[in-house]
Amino acid sequence: MRELVIGTVLKPQGIRGEVKIKPYTDSAEAFREIGRIFLSGTEYKILSVRTGDGFVYLGLRGVADRNAAELLRGKDVVIPRDEAPVLPEGSYYIDDILGSDLVTEEGEPLGTLKAVTQAATDIYTLLTPEGREILFPAAKGVVLAVDTENKRLTLSKKRFSEVAVL
Repeated sequence: MRELVIGTVLKPQGIRGEVKIKPYTDSAEAFREIGRIFLSGTEYKILSVRTGDGFVYLGLRGVADRNAAELLRGKDVVIPRDEAPVLPEGSYYIDDILGSDLVTEEGEPLGTLKAVTQAATDIYTLLTPEGREILFPAAKGVVLAVDTENKRLTLSKKRFSEVAVL
């Protein structure tokens, strides 16, 4: 099963077994479309979903109280990739771009996308062919095109050189 990590359990919420999730999705509302999740390989059916302040609060079958919810603290929230909600045009899952080739608009290879750190503006980690890591924000005008089918991101050479942290 190809997996997709969509969040992390932060802590129990209340006394009835609800858990507070930090979502890795653009919108916490995406969790409303998901029927089940996996935590450390164990499947949990979602019984209830609430959202607020950018967090998701889930009620899960088999997690009846705060003590049971506490055991889930810090675990990644995983779903099968083929059950992921369909994203709007122009959006993509981080998992779909990791490992992509990064090239300039002229086709000059820069390296591969090693990691994405979520922030107000996501921070991408580029791994050069020489093994160096270069960090850069996915700010406006840096990433020109995303081709998930061919695992290729096209960057503006000028903007990349302005914002990259070497």
